[in-house]
Amino acid sequence: MQVTGKVVVVTGGANGIGKAMCEAFHKAGAAKVVVADMDADNARAVAAMVDGAAFKCDVAQEKDIAHVIEETERQFGPIDLFCSNAGIGGGFDPMSVNAGGASDEPWQRSWAIHVMAHVYAARHLIPRMKARGGGYFLNTISAAGLLSQVGSPAYSTTKHAAVGFAENLAISHKADNIKVSILCPQGVDTNMLRSIPKGPQSGDGDLTPEQVAKDVLAGLEQETFLILPHPQVLGYMRKKTENYDRWLGGMAKIQARMREEFGK
Repeated sequence: MQVTGKVVVVTGGANGIGKAMCEAFHKAGAAKVVVADMDADNARAVAAMVDGAAFKCDVAQEKDIAHVIEETERQFGPIDLFCSNAGIGGGFDPMSVNAGGASDEPWQRSWAIHVMAHVYAARHLIPRMKARGGGYFLNTISAAGLLSQVGSPAYSTTKHAAVGFAENLAISHKADNIKVSILCPQGVDTNMLRSIPKGPQSGDGDLTPEQVAKDVLAGLEQETFLILPHPQVLGYMRKKTENYDRWLGGMAKIQARMREEFGK
């Protein structure tokens, strides 16, 4: 897919990876870039930079996503590419003595933003895309959805679920000419990453949002399902599936080291 001349929506577009994607899509010649974010002021600022439009949107609310889709198509025409990019960190605690010990609230919030937001976008766009012969979804997930995130059960679990939904979306609608890509980076220099301690993945290098956005454009052009800004992740995935028990043992050792470091 070439984004030139396309109408693109980016949720979580006011900051970080989302902002960088908005800028990259604009430079690549998108007809209109729509910035959807809870941070309405920054969304408007990004939209002004890319000659786009901004909507305040809480992706955990189906009505907000439906509104963004309805208004975008009413004002600017059919959405060619919907980037479901918004995400949250939170819940990072390598010292936790119970992986299921957190209250329901962080689990429910993470589920709503990391999984149901993708579902809501598909729920409201699939019928429109099918009627006009196709479309494209780009879902920002994380390498944590392919591997895991030590110290953050809610984040890791919901990111895994997001991968599962994206796979089903791609399988179910390939015949409808609806394409799907998932973006799964490791460390990216954003506010979210800065809010948590460095993990073992930091050895692979923290990328800039701008570099990730370049990788997104390349992945979309190739129409590849899995976009990996950190190519090392593919090797980690292979090691995981080759010997799951060994991989779990290695991750448990990382957990133990992190507990030791945080307990000092």
